[in-house]
Amino acid sequence: MEDFVTQYFLKTGAGWTVIGAMMAVMFGGVGSARGIRIAGGQAAGVLSEKPELFGKLLVLMALPGTQGFYGFIIAIFMAAQTGILGGALKVTPLMGLALMAVGICAGIVQYRSAIYQGEASAAAISMTARRPEESGRSILIPALVETYAVVALLASILFIMWVTAMKVA
Repeated sequence: MEDFVTQYFLKTGAGWTVIGAMMAVMFGGVGSARGIRIAGGQAAGVLSEKPELFGKLLVLMALPGTQGFYGFIIAIFMAAQTGILGGALKVTPLMGLALMAVGICAGIVQYRSAIYQGEASAAAISMTARRPEESGRSILIPALVETYAVVALLASILFIMWVTAMKVA
C-alpha cells in the first residue's frame, strides 16, 4: 500500500492534484454550510412571524450554497484535465503542486465568500421582512458577494487549463 501511494500519488503528481481538488471541495462546502446557517437562522426568525415570505426568502437562504458547487466544479475540472477521471494520467509532480495551490487558493475564496454571502443574505432577509416589496432589490446585496466567488471559479478554471497545458518535468 505504501508503495502504491508513493509511486502513484507522489511521484506522478496525482496525489498533489487530489489534495488540491479536495481542498476546493472542502473549503467551498464548509463555507457554504456556514453561510446557509447564517442566512437560515435569520430567515427562521422572520418566517416564524411572517410565513407568507417563504418564497421570497428561499433564494436568499440558498445563495450562500453556490460556493460549495463551485468548489465541486473546480475539483471535477481539475481531475478531468489531468486524466485522473477516466483518462491517461498526465500530471507531473510540479504540475500537481501547482494544481494543489490553485485548489487551496480557490477553496479559501469560496470559504470566505460563502460566509460573507450568508451575512449579506441575512441583511437582505431583514430588509425583506421589513419591506417585502423590496425583495427584488434585496437580492442584489448577496449577489455582489457572489461576484467574487464566480471570479475565483473562472480564475481557477483558467489556471487549471494553463498548468495542464504546460510541458514541465
